[in-house]
Amino acid sequence: MTITVRHLAEWVRGEVLGDGDLPISNARTLAEAQPGDITFVEHDKHLTAWHGSRASAAIVPLSVPVNGRPIIRVADPLMAFARVVQQLRGRPQEQAPDISPASHVHPKAKLAPGVRVGPFAVVGEHTEIGANTTIHAGVVVGRYCKLGEDVTLHPHTVLYDECVLGNRVVIHANSVIGADGFGYRVQNGRHVKVPQLGWVELEDDVEVGACTTIDRGTFGPTRVGAGTKIDNLVMIGHNCTIGKHNILCSQVGIAGSTSTGDYVIMAGQVGVADHLTIGDGVTIMAKSGVSGNVASGARVLGMPARPHKEQVRILMTMDKLPEIRKDVTRIKKHLGLEET
Repeated sequence: MTITVRHLAEWVRGEVLGDGDLPISNARTLAEAQPGDITFVEHDKHLTAWHGSRASAAIVPLSVPVNGRPIIRVADPLMAFARVVQQLRGRPQEQAPDISPASHVHPKAKLAPGVRVGPFAVVGEHTEIGANTTIHAGVVVGRYCKLGEDVTLHPHTVLYDECVLGNRVVIHANSVIGADGFGYRVQNGRHVKVPQLGWVELEDDVEVGACTTIDRGTFGPTRVGAGTKIDNLVMIGHNCTIGKHNILCSQVGIAGSTSTGDYVIMAGQVGVADHLTIGDGVTIMAKSGVSGNVASGARVLGMPARPHKEQVRILMTMDKLPEIRKDVTRIKKHLGLEET
C-alpha cells in the first residue's frame, strides 16, 4: 500500500512541513526505516538518530525543525505512528461473532449479542457475558462470573468462579484471576488452609499482562481500579485494593491486604509487604522492597525502600567505601593504631 505524506497527516490530524506529495509505502522505526518509509521521533533527544536515518519522512513532536525531508508535526508522535502502522499494514477485520462448536457454554450462561467464543473455551453456569466480548481459544470462565462489554480474554486465561470484570477489560494469555489467596493457620502442627470465600473485581479499562495472577479475597473482593495497567508476571495477593490508573511493571509482587492510591507506579521487580498503604501518585523504583507505608507523592528506591534522594546519597557513599577504607587505614597507621 502506497500513500502520500499529506494523506497520512490527515489520518493523524498533523501539520505537514515539506513535500506532502511524497509517496510512502511502509512505516518502520528509526533504526529499521528505509527509503520510502515513514518513521517517528518521540523526543528531541532522538534527533541525531533521525538525521542519520534512511527514512523518507517522519512523524515528530511540535518542536522539531525541518531537516530537508517532510515531517508531520503532532502532539503525540508515538500514538500517531501507531495509527499509521495500523492503517498501512491493513490488518484484517475480526470475524463475525460466533460460538465455536468446539467450545462449551453452559446452558444457564447468558451471552449478550456479539460475543465470540473460541475453540475449547469453557463458560460456566450462571455466568453473564456482555456485548461484543471476545473469549479466545482455551479460556476458562468459571461459574457466576460477570463480564462487561468489549472484554477480551486472550488464549488460556482462567477466571475462577464469581470474578467481576468491567467494560473493555483485557486479560492476556495464561493469566489466572481469582485463584485462592495464600492463607494458612497452624493447627496441631499442620498448616491448615483458611477458606478463600471472596472474589476479584477488575474495573473498567483494566489491562492485565500475560502470566499474571490476582488472588481472590478471603471474604470480600480483591479489587483493581479503573484504568490500571498491569504488566506480565505480576502477582497481586488476596484482599488487595489497587487504585485507579496504576502502572504495575513486570515481576511486581504485592502481598495480601495492601492498598494503593491512584496513579501509583511500581517499576520492575518491586516487592511490597502485606497490610501496607501506598498513597496517591507514589513512584516506587525498580527492585525496591517496600516494608512500610508510603505517603502520597513520594518517590522511593532501595531495599528497604527509602526516599529517592536519600537512597541515592547512600548508594553514592557505598561507591566510595573502598577509598574511605584506604583513608582510614592510612590514618590509623599514622596514629600508630593497630588495623582491625
